[in-house]
Amino acid sequence: MRDCVAFLLAGGMGSRLNILAKTRAKPAVPFGGNYRIIDFTLSNIMHSGIDQVGILTQYQPYSLMQHIRSGEAWDFIGRSRSARILPPSTGINASDWYRGTADAVAQNLNFAKRFNARQVLVLSGDHIYHMDYRPMMRFHKKRKADITVAMMHVPWRDTKHFGIATVDRDQRILDWQEKPDLAKNNLASMGVYVIEMKYLERVLQNAKGFDFGKNIIHDAVINDRVFAYPFDGYWADVGTLRAFWNSNMDILRRDSGLNLCQWHVRTNLDDEGHVADRLPTRFGKNAQIKNSLISFGCFVDGQVIHSILSPGVRIEKGARVIDSVIMHDVVVKQKAQLTEVIADKRAYFGAQSEIGVGEASQPNEKFPKHIFTGLTVIGKAAQIPAMTKLYRNTIIEPFCGKDVIAAQGLHVGSYVKQRRVKNAVPLTENNFS
Repeated sequence: MRDCVAFLLAGGMGSRLNILAKTRAKPAVPFGGNYRIIDFTLSNIMHSGIDQVGILTQYQPYSLMQHIRSGEAWDFIGRSRSARILPPSTGINASDWYRGTADAVAQNLNFAKRFNARQVLVLSGDHIYHMDYRPMMRFHKKRKADITVAMMHVPWRDTKHFGIATVDRDQRILDWQEKPDLAKNNLASMGVYVIEMKYLERVLQNAKGFDFGKNIIHDAVINDRVFAYPFDGYWADVGTLRAFWNSNMDILRRDSGLNLCQWHVRTNLDDEGHVADRLPTRFGKNAQIKNSLISFGCFVDGQVIHSILSPGVRIEKGARVIDSVIMHDVVVKQKAQLTEVIADKRAYFGAQSEIGVGEASQPNEKFPKHIFTGLTVIGKAAQIPAMTKLYRNTIIEPFCGKDVIAAQGLHVGSYVKQRRVKNAVPLTENNFS
């Protein structure tokens, strides 16, 4: 695979993940206990024997850069292997920022040229799946394709979110619809492309737009050799809060197809802010665990049912955590109750608090399109007072203190703001669309 260079697109804002992506790029959001979303694609690249990967970042790149570092966790070290962070070539004009997926690759073609690449593999850093890219590369070469797109069948109700293809018996794409209101087929793009380098250079020079799906692929189907590579494994776009929660829950479902052990996912285990290794996981005499993933460094003396705990979580005596995703160093005090909760790092739940109460009778009051199915989302380091009830579809902003939350009139679909510093920019639907 030395004639192939991978471009990993990891610069998205992740606005539909709401407060989980407020201070980090979407691919850097923790997932599955020990991991981050980007770990899955990086591990796929590593296991596929690709030596060079350029990681295209833009929005809130710091946590992603800290996580990837030089790529040593995925064996991208040495003379012949590397993982490079490639930010936009920023200058005085707004156009210097990435304007789309194709524009991001166009700005970094010199990276691929340095390694005399014949093919470019374009990937997304915000999908959960396991794939060896080598069979796709062989498929691409055998058909002498200009572009090959990895595709899978999705439910018809979801076709409006994807690029949709109609193919012939040889898997050549005959028709392409980008996020159609009325789809002709349910064969959907996974956002995985193999493209001939010489072809890519020519096409990007004459491109009419800045995105692969909307512009490059759509136009290439008419004039060039574009093929669909069939994929039938587990794949999930975790770009919404519900999809993120569902995929975490899939880890706990035996028949879901998401198997962390079999996939051999790698991650950077260096822990942010910790100068030494965490203690082993400890269980008190009152601990009850059922169908859950408990990471290292946790202490559990309560009930954890069908939930995922990241490193350093503390569940005290009498507390219950059900159907929840709990990130690093969260504290759940005695007799607190959490149901269908996503809690970001270092959140604190006071004794006898009840989170996820009632029916999901109305969506979140500020972000009704983001949270409406009954989840409760707690931001990083938010402090929930003792004996507080938070109802379903509630969002608590990061760093909200106990006094701020205690002063609210809480209800189904509440949105609780962090106390603002003067002249701070508020969160709105415009920057969290």
